[in-house]
Amino acid sequence: MNKKSLRLCTVAAMLLIGGQVSASIFTLPKDNTTVVNHAAEKAAYKSNRPLKKDRLFTSKAVEEEIVRVKKLLTNQKLGWMFENCFPNTLETTVHYRTIDGKPDTFVYTGDIHAMWLRDSGAQVWPYVQLANRDPELKKMLAGVINRQFKCIIIDPYANAFNDGPVKDGHWMSDMTKMIPELHERKWEIDSLCYPIRLAYHYWKTTGDTSIFGEEWLKAIELVLQTFKEQQRKEGVGPYKFQRKTERALDTLNNDGLGAPVKPVGLIVSCFRPSDDATTLQFLVPSNFFAVTSLRKAAEILTAVNKKANLAQECTNLAQEVETALKKYATYNHPKHGTIYTFEVDGFGNHFLMDDANVPSLLAMPYLGDMDVNDPIYQNTRKYVWSEDNPYFFKGKAGEGIGGPHIGYNMVWPMSIMMKAFTSQCDDEIKACVKMLMDTDADTGFMHESFHKDDPKNFTRAWFAWQNTLFGELILKLVNEGKVDLLNSIQ
Repeated sequence: MNKKSLRLCTVAAMLLIGGQVSASIFTLPKDNTTVVNHAAEKAAYKSNRPLKKDRLFTSKAVEEEIVRVKKLLTNQKLGWMFENCFPNTLETTVHYRTIDGKPDTFVYTGDIHAMWLRDSGAQVWPYVQLANRDPELKKMLAGVINRQFKCIIIDPYANAFNDGPVKDGHWMSDMTKMIPELHERKWEIDSLCYPIRLAYHYWKTTGDTSIFGEEWLKAIELVLQTFKEQQRKEGVGPYKFQRKTERALDTLNNDGLGAPVKPVGLIVSCFRPSDDATTLQFLVPSNFFAVTSLRKAAEILTAVNKKANLAQECTNLAQEVETALKKYATYNHPKHGTIYTFEVDGFGNHFLMDDANVPSLLAMPYLGDMDVNDPIYQNTRKYVWSEDNPYFFKGKAGEGIGGPHIGYNMVWPMSIMMKAFTSQCDDEIKACVKMLMDTDADTGFMHESFHKDDPKNFTRAWFAWQNTLFGELILKLVNEGKVDLLNSIQ
């Protein structure tokens, strides 16, 4: 327990007994650390969830999971953080309604009131496993998928959308084909992958095929078209982007086209999942994500829609990209051996780093894009979690991967979570969870990033993806029988 929490617990304990400090409340172990009794600690960890009347969406199944998990966890702070974080997406970002007789759900990313295809898909992902226990939750999830398909149809090159047309939108001055329905129009491969991942998982979990109607078919045709355009075999394609800004990574060079690439079968991603511009435009982890997403789409098209030709197009493109990845995506590092590179251009150039945002090199097994035991991945994992990665930071408060989106010395909790998700070592998992608990700045929530030496220096107090991801991690560990590991954290 940190000093601030200890002070709060001490005050709470004194209040509980009318200001009289009783010897029965405190014990002094051998290390002379003050141990506060269960009642005082519980008083200090008061829920930070919105009041029930202010919650946007409530799920019976999610509430049951919170009760179950908290009963299993003896670490009061961990139980408190799980209760705050796991339902955060539902309670603060989900706008669920019915449009034209079908569920439709618009999901804010948090403090930015727009819907990112990536973030929204990741934010609701952990709830899919509970869908069969809660009909309303199931409808809400179907609504997210329906809305994502609508967004792709509006513009497959956009990464973030408004809830309908908005006058004088924040980025309407960007030099690209902006329309009022768009919040931002940065072309990122993963924006088209996350909706497929979510829809596939929902279908496999619930058996519900109602989401795979005409809008799905139109959306997947646009996904194929966009991916093929951005292989740039027949010219540079229709997409350009420029912004008047002091941030170099918020715009593209070469008249809005980005750095040149050699057409080798890979797909250009002008921007990363961080919304920063790529340096070399074949973003490797996102191309791996495209491969698995296209194969999931092919399975849906075959089993549900009986569209054999369209399914074959997806399969063929996935195979082409995978073959190119095997040829171009690795690098022989002098210390770590053969690793996956972050970005390439087809000309033989490699950009070595990793960014915290998912898809990342570290997160590939979490997304199902890579076997965790792949020897090249294991080499890559050691590389990205070392000071050989220019965006790995280690300090007094913690360590992890950041990225140029926030800059030097800022660790993203998402990277620590991805290390835990992809770990096969209990001690490593325990260290990750403890670090996440120790760097919440006493808020009970995750943040976008924190300073490696001072967790109270953080960005974005309300970032729903990171909160829900933390809940997903704890729930996964509980369900895998690692309760004793979690309860052993001091």
